[in-house]
Amino acid sequence: MRPLVLWNLVTLDGLFEGTKAWDLAFHQLAWGEELERLSIEQLEAADLLVFGRATGDGMAAYWRTATGPVADFMNRLPKVVFSRAPRAVDWANTTVLREDPAAAVARLKREGDGPMFVFGSADLSQTLMDAGAFDEVRLAIVPVILGAGRPLFPRGLRRRAFTLLESRRLSNGCLVVRYAASGSAAAG
Repeated sequence: MRPLVLWNLVTLDGLFEGTKAWDLAFHQLAWGEELERLSIEQLEAADLLVFGRATGDGMAAYWRTATGPVADFMNRLPKVVFSRAPRAVDWANTTVLREDPAAAVARLKREGDGPMFVFGSADLSQTLMDAGAFDEVRLAIVPVILGAGRPLFPRGLRRRAFTLLESRRLSNGCLVVRYAASGSAAAG
């Protein structure tokens, strides 16, 4: 069964983007050889990438023309984009699903073995977190406070416990943490 893994970069104050959509300048504080190596390791293990509509559009626009090892994985791996409206996504190996994300993810979990990763996609992540769909949460905590922006985990989410699996300090001061959802296969 495929586990569902959330992967995101967040600031010390819990923000995953600044005050405008795609305001991700703080990512440059985290990016480097170590985070690139970690990204490639995750992509090598990935069975499927999962995005919400806005993130799927943004990722497609960027990765379709990008080059390098990360771009190769992003373009080659199978992807699912959730969208309420009928649409096509011009990105290799991408399927658009209009069904309920929680139900679809439950079905997708049964259809493979390797991890499914959700990158970005705050709205989708909130929906899947509320549904208890995530088996693991991985965060790169970037040592900066933005003071304003969009939180990855907004108020009002259902309470859910997690167990620390790993923490790794990068030379640039970022802290990468992995948490298993309590009761998931990854937890024990």
